[in-house]
Amino acid sequence: QIDDLAEVDYSLSSLPAVFRPFIDLDLKGIVFPAGNYTDSPYMPASFAIPDQRDSMLYLAFSEYFFQTSSFAYYTAGAFNMTIAEETCSYFNINTEIFGTIIPEVAKYSVTPNPVMLKLMATEVPIISLEQDSFTVEIQGSMEVLAVLPDSTTQSLFTMNIAANTSISLNIFDQKLMGSLCLNRLRFSLAHSNVGSFEVLLLENILSYVLQTEVIPSTNAKLSKGFPLP
Repeated sequence: QIDDLAEVDYSLSSLPAVFRPFIDLDLKGIVFPAGNYTDSPYMPASFAIPDQRDSMLYLAFSEYFFQTSSFAYYTAGAFNMTIAEETCSYFNINTEIFGTIIPEVAKYSVTPNPVMLKLMATEVPIISLEQDSFTVEIQGSMEVLAVLPDSTTQSLFTMNIAANTSISLNIFDQKLMGSLCLNRLRFSLAHSNVGSFEVLLLENILSYVLQTEVIPSTNAKLSKGFPLP
C-alpha cells in the first residue's frame, strides 16, 4: 500500500538468476488503484542495469513503473483538485480581480465574491523517463466559479490547460521521493459564460494559483515517497 489511492506489486516476475558475483531479481513494479488490481494498458519493455560493481545493491526503475503510477493515480482521481479561499492559505482571488479583465464578471455583484477553481486532468498524464528525473505532460481543465452569498456557485468560464512538468528523483529512508517543477504552461478558452476575452490577460493570475497552491500541494505528497521493495 502506497497511500489511500494506490498500491504497488513488487512480486517476482521470474525466478531469481544467480551468478557467482551477483543475483538478478526481476520485479513486476506495477502500480494500481487501491483495492482495484486491474491489468495495465501499458506493456513493459525489458532493460538491463549497467555492469557496475562498486556498490552492494543496484535498483532500477523502468518507464513502465512510472506509466502505471500515472494511470493508477489518474484513475483514482488524484489529479483532480478544488481550490477555494477557505481551504488554501495563499488563495485570496475574488471576482473583483477577474472583473478588471473581464467586464462581464463584474456584473455578478456590487461587492466582490470569492472564486473557486476546479482542476482536473482530462487524459492520463504522459511520462517520459530521463536521467535522474522524468517529465510529465498533463492535459487538463480549470473551471472558474463565483461563490455567491447563498453559498451556491456560478460557473464563469473553463480553461484548457497543457502543462509540462519535471520530477527529480532521489532515494531516502527506503523510499523513492520526488520534487515537481513546472516547466511550461499553456491556457486556452474552452467555454465561457461571461463572453469572450483575451486569455493572455489571465495567464499571470492562473499561473500564480498553480505555483502557490498546486505545486506545493503536489510536492508535499511526493515527499512522502514510494515504498521500495
